[in-house]
Amino acid sequence: MKFEVTPGMRRLGGTVLGMEAIVVGLLTPVAISGGVATGLAVTVGIGLAVLCVVIAGLLKWPFGYVAGTVVQVLAICTGFLVPTMFFLGAIFAALWITAIIVARRVEGATSR
Repeated sequence: MKFEVTPGMRRLGGTVLGMEAIVVGLLTPVAISGGVATGLAVTVGIGLAVLCVVIAGLLKWPFGYVAGTVVQVLAICTGFLVPTMFFLGAIFAALWITAIIVARRVEGATSR
């Protein structure tokens, strides 16, 4: 089965990753105020935010979606620093999956 990247997938996936970059970037001050070491909070929060932006640019290729899925798992794992991120990471993972499915379904229907 070949994974074909469609413009709608790129658009919706990029939107999810862009919004996620903002949320995980804001994880940094919350983690610091919650008692997490500053270096760890900055590395995880800002690093994951930058990773989201970089992967949003890689959504032209199928491996970008694999990398985006890995980012969703990492976002859920940030819940070990800030417990609320378990919930927010799960929401973004659901949005990620929905973006891929909906875009493929809509573009499949319009191409008929």
